[in-house]
Amino acid sequence: MSKPLVTVVLPAFNEEAGLRSSLERVRAALEALRDEYRTEILVVDDGSTDQTLDVAKTFAAANPGVRVLHHMDNFRLGQALRSAFHDSRGDIVVTLDADLSYTPEIVGAMLRRMRETRAKIVIASPYRKGGAVLNVPPMRRRLSRWANRFLCRMATKDRFSDKLTNITGMVRAYDGEFIRGLSLWAMDVDINAEIINKAKMLRARIVEIPAVLDWGPPKPGVRRRGPRATDTRRIIVQSLVSGFLFRPFLFFVWPGLFLLILSFYPLIWTVIHAVRAYATAAAGQPFDFRLSEAIASAFKLAPHAFIVGGIALLVAIQLLSIGLLALQKKRYFIELYTLESLILRNTSRHDAPSTPLAEPLRKE
Repeated sequence: MSKPLVTVVLPAFNEEAGLRSSLERVRAALEALRDEYRTEILVVDDGSTDQTLDVAKTFAAANPGVRVLHHMDNFRLGQALRSAFHDSRGDIVVTLDADLSYTPEIVGAMLRRMRETRAKIVIASPYRKGGAVLNVPPMRRRLSRWANRFLCRMATKDRFSDKLTNITGMVRAYDGEFIRGLSLWAMDVDINAEIINKAKMLRARIVEIPAVLDWGPPKPGVRRRGPRATDTRRIIVQSLVSGFLFRPFLFFVWPGLFLLILSFYPLIWTVIHAVRAYATAAAGQPFDFRLSEAIASAFKLAPHAFIVGGIALLVAIQLLSIGLLALQKKRYFIELYTLESLILRNTSRHDAPSTPLAEPLRKE
């Protein structure tokens, strides 16, 4: 009992064809770690319409240390992971794809890295030096790479964590107490970015290890499912939303600064021509000519400069003001979330009832 317990989570939706093979491979990989860790496998059947649940239950009946959770409906990845975190027992919780797009041996590598760094989260990244992406369609690979670059730029950098390269990936190792103490709400694959965002708020150490992402050759008649088959539109929308949640103020400050700079040209032009008109007229009429008349003459010369410059300036001021308010709101949210996480973690330690999950969840 002195060995740490590792819970390996496999969310599964319509994975009947390859689930048993995946479970065998995971079990074999965990068997190699038994000298250092106790292990369990937790399969979450997320409302599959095929025989995924039966395959999982049959495997669990024949293999001690394998448990199965069943959702009556398909709630998607976010709810599947929340159910798994809520029901996990491990000191460390590892999440894997049910179709093993990363080999299960990555579990041992993540556990070693966690032990070395005492990190709260270890991420398997194919974009880190030494990693690779194999058998992924070019468009999907480019989209994923650019989405991660965008999110990594939006994520807050600190001295506690690595410079991240993969925020959307699901294959990770978590400190068990830490992940069970996070309050999460995302329903789909954006839960992966949400976890990183909230871990950053709590100043948790996050590190990465290089890994090989391999979808394998496409199988005849087998349709891609799960997080890796997420369509292009959803990836773009979820990346933008997640980036906004990381740093909402930048979405207002950047366009605000752009419009502010844009407004300078027509406004400076207006000032220059108004001063010239005033200087020219004042030379002959030093006491009778007014500055307002000079501005009026500049307006007659180019009225669009006044309109464009004025509107751009007003919108820029509004956006910059909203950006500052968003920054203030994000700081307040961090303070409240830190307090909430502390209360939730202390409540969990005293075995008090935790926040209930969706009602249709049934354990098998």
